[in-house]
This record gives sequence, C-alpha cells and structure tokens, in this order.
Amino acid sequence: MLPSLWNGFLNSFAKVNGEAPVIVSILKQLYPIELTEGGLVLGCGNNGVKIYVEKRIKELEGLLSLHLKSKTLITIVVQPKKQKSESPAPLLTFQPSMDDVFTKAGLHAKYRFENFAVSSTNNVAFAAAQAVSKNIGTSYNPLFLYGGVGVGKTHLAQSVARVALEKNPNHKVYFCPGDRFTNELIESFQDKSTVRFRKKYRNLNILAIDDIQFIAGKQAVQEEFFHTFNTIVSSGGQVILTSDRPPHEIKNLEDRLRSRFSGGLIVDIQSPDFELRTAILLIKAREKEIELSIDAAKVIAEQVSDTRALEGTLLSIYAKTLGKKEGIDLEDIEGFFQHTDERKKQKISPHDIIKAVCSYYNVKQSQIKSPERTENLSFPRQIIMFLLRRELGLKYEEIAHMLKKKDHTTVLHGSDKIGALLIKNPSFKEEVDRIIKSLSLST
Repeated sequence: MLPSLWNGFLNSFAKVNGEAPVIVSILKQLYPIELTEGGLVLGCGNNGVKIYVEKRIKELEGLLSLHLKSKTLITIVVQPKKQKSESPAPLLTFQPSMDDVFTKAGLHAKYRFENFAVSSTNNVAFAAAQAVSKNIGTSYNPLFLYGGVGVGKTHLAQSVARVALEKNPNHKVYFCPGDRFTNELIESFQDKSTVRFRKKYRNLNILAIDDIQFIAGKQAVQEEFFHTFNTIVSSGGQVILTSDRPPHEIKNLEDRLRSRFSGGLIVDIQSPDFELRTAILLIKAREKEIELSIDAAKVIAEQVSDTRALEGTLLSIYAKTLGKKEGIDLEDIEGFFQHTDERKKQKISPHDIIKAVCSYYNVKQSQIKSPERTENLSFPRQIIMFLLRRELGLKYEEIAHMLKKKDHTTVLHGSDKIGALLIKNPSFKEEVDRIIKSLSLST
C-alpha cells in the first residue's frame, strides 16, 4: 500500500513539474517507510538528499496533502534502502535515530537539564521537573510552570520530555505551543478529521503545551483540551503546561480547566538574578566555544537584565573580537557598553525620559517642574532624576536646573533614594524596567 501511495504521488508530481527534472529525480530517491496519524516517514540514502528535500518540505507537504485529501506532514530520515538480495525487513522493525524521535516529538536539541542554569529563582521548578521526568504521571500532574519571558519555562518542559524519550523511545510524546493546538483543531474541523486529531493527542504518554493561556476564551478549543487532558491523565500519562501567569489569573479560562490546572503542582519561576545571569552566560560561552572568564561574565550580567538578550550581547561582543584575540576580556566588554551608552545618549533626550515617566504615572510634565511636593509628584520626579543621571550621565546641577530645583542636593537625595529602592523592591524594579524598555534603553 505504501509504495503504491508514494508512486502515485510521484507520478502526479512529475506531470505537473516535468520541466523541473532535478527535483523529480531526487524525489524518486525517496521511499516510504511508515504512515502514521502524524504523517509520512520517508527514507533516503544520504544526508545530501535529505537537506535538499527539507528545503522544499512545506511545498511537498501541501501537494501531498492535496493528493491524499488530508493534511499530511513529511519526516525525512537517512536510512539506505536494503538491497533486494537481502531479506526484506517488516515495516514495524524500523528504528529511527534519537534525533528523529526528538524532532517528531517537537523537541529542540538545546533544551536539556544538563545546560539549565539553576539558582534560587528557579530551583523549585528545576527540582519539580526532574521529579516528573523520573515518575511520569505520578509525581505532579499536571506540572504547571509560569513566569515572564525568558525565565526557562520552555527549557524545563522540553527537558522532561527529552528524559522520558531517552528512557523509552517508544513513549508517545508531543510538545507544542498553545496556538498550534488551536490551529490543528480548527483545521481538523475544516477537514472533518477530528477523529485523527483526537487519536494523535489523546493517546499520548506526555503532552506539553507551551503558553496554555492562548486557549482561553476559545470555547471549542477549551472543550477539546478538557477531554484531552482528562483522557491522558486517567490513562497514566503526564501533562506539562507553561504560562505567563498562574491559572487563577488567566482571563476567560473555564472554571473546570482552572480547577484541573490547579490540581497538580504550580510553580512560579522568577526573573533570573545576577548570579543566574552570570551562570547562563558561562554556559552559553562554553556551548559556543567562546573563551569567557567569570569576571567578564559578571560585567555583562550587571549590564544586561533580559535573559534572552544575554546570548545576543555575548555574540555581539565576540564578533568584534573575532580574529583579533583568543577570547573576550574586560576591555572588550567595557568598550562595547561604552559604545552602546553613547548611542543611547544620541537617541534619547532628557525630554524623552520626562515624557515617558509622566506618561507611565499619569502626571503632567508641567507639574513635574512645579514646586509641588505631593507624593504623586515627588516620586515620579525622583525617578526622572535617577534616569537622567544613570542613563544619560547628566550632572546633578544640570538635572536640578532642568527640573527647576534650586539645590542639586535634592537631585542627589532623590536619585539615591530610587537606587536603593530598586535593590529592595522587585515590584518597583519591574515598573522602572518597563519605563526603560519603552525608551529602548535596555541592552
């Protein structure tokens, strides 16, 4: 059945693409191995064929789906076809490589427990994820991880799935974003293939949904996920969910789902502290074979608070030293940030900072420069003093003149007060960070 299915598609493809003999001849080097509910697995004799075909995989999937009249994904594996003289092996004996297994499950090679940096901000989540990976379906079900962007939710969820597959490659594991679950369900409605959709999801041993908050407010999607969740858990499977907020804060989420999500372990992953950012930098440098000392990593970690910007900053500094020296030293880092600061000063004016702070705290710019000293004015005024000093490097006397203050000591006091508050109060730091990001001042 499989050979005739594939040959039928090839004949159809050749008729339409007869003027492109190269791709036709290359497609003829592929042969079908397995047809599952997820798609068609094709084998080829070498990596060159695989790379060539994968560049056109979307086009081929579209044509094959039209030919079969149902959405069909294609997976290419390198496995030389056995000669006719050899005894033909049954299809069920096909053993894909572990990389193929991970890819089919939606996992990325870079997400592993071994390269996850642990600190006080995420150690509970790390321990919980490891416990789940050792006891699928029994430790915490579901495991619900939430936190801001770049704190490691996806990394941990995929690490659990990877360990489970390493222990048992026959496990049915799937990791997908919440919007993909939604889109696949909608497509199944359109194609009248909901039975295949349910077979794909409800028979899983592990289902990990990234950004589950995206299903909120979508009645049909929530209905389907509720039954999917129940089926997996009741059969001993594991559900892992990530979100940017805890279940009780997800708006328009059905109460029965909120109850299910709260029935397992809910873990808050905080933004990485200075120590964790330093550790992340050292791990990234080691992965990319960049020579970076701990002292150099600390300087970068002090300047860059956004986790996802750490790797980009590291690579930007390394690019400037490439071919000139072995690794990155403190001089390179100081030069990089000095240049960045100069660019900031050129782009951002004192008026921009005053406007941004006033807008955030809903006060008029004229009031900031008035002699009024009420709390709702003095506090934003002190934040402006702090930002003008730290981000633009203005002198205290300049800031005092700009804000119509008689004495620069007022500016000194206000700036110091905000600096101390940033260290003590994480919530306030988030407020200031949002103002800074609105000005594109963050590195």
